[in-house]
Amino acid sequence: MRLILFIVLIFWCITIFAQPDNELKLWYNKPSGNTWENALPIGNGRLGAMVYGNVEEEIIQLNEHTVWSGSPNRNDNHEALAALPELRRLIFEGKQKEAEQLANKVIISKKSHGQMFQPVGSVHLLFADHKNYTNYYRELDIEKAIAKTIYTVEDVTYTRETLASLADRVVVLRLTATKAGSISFVAKGSTPHTRANVQTANGNEVIISGVTSDHEGVAGKIHFKGIIKLKSDGGKIISTDSTLSVNNANTATLYMSIATNFNIYFDISANESERANKYLSNAFAKPYNQIQKAHVAAYQKYFNRVKLNLGTTEAVKLPTDERLKNFRNANDPHFAALYFQYGRYLLISSSQPGGQPANLQGIWNRSMKPAWDSKYTININAEMNYWPAEKTNLSELHEPFLRMVKELAESGKETARMMYGARGWTAHHNTDIWRATGAVDAAFWGAWPMGGGWTSQHLWEHYLYNGDKKFLESVYPILKGAALFYTDFLIEHPTYKWLVINPDMSPENAPAAHQGSSLDVGTTMSNQIVFDAFSTVITAAQILNRDHAFSDSLKQMRDRLPPMQVGKHGQLQEWLEDIDDPNDKHRHISHLYGLFPSNQISPYRTPELYAAARTTLQHRGDVSTGWSMGWKVNWWARLLDGNHAYKLIQDQLTPVGTNEGGGGTYNNLFDAHPPFQIDGNFGCTSGIAEMLMQSTDDAVHLLPALPDVWPTGSITGLRARGGFEIVELKWQESKVIKLVIKSTLGGNLRLRTPNRLDFTGGKQLSVVAENSNPFYQTVTSVQGIKNNAMGPPNNFLPKTFVMDVPTQAGRTYVIVR
Repeated sequence: MRLILFIVLIFWCITIFAQPDNELKLWYNKPSGNTWENALPIGNGRLGAMVYGNVEEEIIQLNEHTVWSGSPNRNDNHEALAALPELRRLIFEGKQKEAEQLANKVIISKKSHGQMFQPVGSVHLLFADHKNYTNYYRELDIEKAIAKTIYTVEDVTYTRETLASLADRVVVLRLTATKAGSISFVAKGSTPHTRANVQTANGNEVIISGVTSDHEGVAGKIHFKGIIKLKSDGGKIISTDSTLSVNNANTATLYMSIATNFNIYFDISANESERANKYLSNAFAKPYNQIQKAHVAAYQKYFNRVKLNLGTTEAVKLPTDERLKNFRNANDPHFAALYFQYGRYLLISSSQPGGQPANLQGIWNRSMKPAWDSKYTININAEMNYWPAEKTNLSELHEPFLRMVKELAESGKETARMMYGARGWTAHHNTDIWRATGAVDAAFWGAWPMGGGWTSQHLWEHYLYNGDKKFLESVYPILKGAALFYTDFLIEHPTYKWLVINPDMSPENAPAAHQGSSLDVGTTMSNQIVFDAFSTVITAAQILNRDHAFSDSLKQMRDRLPPMQVGKHGQLQEWLEDIDDPNDKHRHISHLYGLFPSNQISPYRTPELYAAARTTLQHRGDVSTGWSMGWKVNWWARLLDGNHAYKLIQDQLTPVGTNEGGGGTYNNLFDAHPPFQIDGNFGCTSGIAEMLMQSTDDAVHLLPALPDVWPTGSITGLRARGGFEIVELKWQESKVIKLVIKSTLGGNLRLRTPNRLDFTGGKQLSVVAENSNPFYQTVTSVQGIKNNAMGPPNNFLPKTFVMDVPTQAGRTYVIVR
């Protein structure tokens, strides 16, 4: 009896105090039940798994990054080019609704509207004698990327540990107990696919194999194979046609390998069985401790680069779901830090070099027909997934998205030529694993040829952070192709004589003046995207010393783009005409692209546009869909309003269903549109980074939007454009007290801070001068900052201090208050 009481006491202590012992954990005192959004995600960029942590029936739901419906296909509409003049005429004449009806026939695909990301299946472990359990605890340790479940039955404590190995490309589940011979369970597999088979093999394997779905006239041709292989220490394994039974083992380990026949978007000739067996045999030969050690090392290579400390309160002693319920009204700064790091965890887990990019649900999906097909929505959502990549020191994990852009540039050439008679390449608002670039869904959403312009900016962003001239050389044709498309597609506005996109839209929003149609010409967001596409090529051509004539032509065309305009309500106009409704609460605020992720709107260079952007955000309000609130955190950070940015974090970190008319967060901290979309997780992580450091306006701006609730803290590892890395940043009473920064490229480091810093060799400035580092200089502010650095003419701006520090590549600089 004393032994039992002692064990109970130990696990009570673990349950109560686990969070303070290891701060970066999601933990709970009850199982997931049948709720997928309670389960905990693990992944290695190829495989994703949701760990339910149920006692009597553990469920491990499995995904593989290339299990998609369909097969190689194109979805261009061949009628577009001939109908383009009529379509443009209708829009110029203000007949948007007629134009939309026509566009549904001649622009929108008559074939596939995009294929679906699909699950593989699930592994079920049945524990018949574990109905009466106590001391239940489960966690996701995001410092190690390991999920764990612990509970007690009678006098035996059981532990399950699950990981998706980054080193060995398998999912591994380890079961242990405090008493020898106590592990007994039945393992089986399941799959929702109709063209699939589940069976046992070789006495210790469960095989899940099949072919993905046909969808919208495209035959499903992805062949997948999953092998779950069981290893036990002691006891006995008994196999039937469909189950494996483990009886009285000391330990048991399940190795799960999944592979497909997918090679690249136009080639599905691989052998899925050979691949799955190869991954499995390599891993199965290794003991669990070796698998775990290699996985943690591979994971921490990325994760440990950034550490954030905002302080802790008593709230850390509560389970994660309770902290979520309380966050809006509690003082829990650590929860914001946890959520920031959770976004980095999710990116590491869902996006690895050589794999597919994180899709609308990252790499986690249980549905055969997920919302929006769980594909890549490139009018905001897919780009948002990668906003944290560079700034939170996960640059290598940007690679899958950057490779997708390269592949879209290949497939998008035919779309540009066939649909619009244009050179270069284009994409519309959605794509999938087959790199479809045609227009989908309906004209209201899909007649938007700006996907190439936006996605290509990620290539440039990667260069700005890393300064790799060879990389820039390799992607320059893609950047040029995106700009070249617009040189052919732009058309002169008959009234204003500006060069405009037609047909166009401000994504998914329809002003009342347009009879409920989204179609228009020269919307603000599109003008901003074209401005960036042209400016990027102009600067890249200068760096690479090429295409001087083409660059000059882009400058001339850029000068003819419509300017951003301030409307009658003091707002940044969303359309060419001043027709914004201040009561419009639409989730898309696309015309603020110029504020973030671009930097065309600046408190120091364009104070009037900056004030207008603020008015627009105030009109739209705060509570919205999850991803929209994530974007708003970034906008309010760029507006240097940390308290408002923090209010958006509170709104986003609110349980689903409690934000009237809006999204929120599930118990496992997945973002809710609703339903689950991972973009909001990544957007908020980016926003928190922007609150602590920004590297636009040719300066590294420290603590630009620090909220009052974070007066003291520290962060390491954030990266800035120009090749600078924050080795250590500490603040107290909202003032910088220590800064250690590394320069990887050399050149001038311009610091903007809330208080004066001292550094031998540094130069205090009262008026900001040109930045001498060409890698650091951003394309939309090549003329430098001309306002007074101590306080530009804008009532919203805090006082800041500016200092120039000359740096050498590879050197680290210590700067203190």
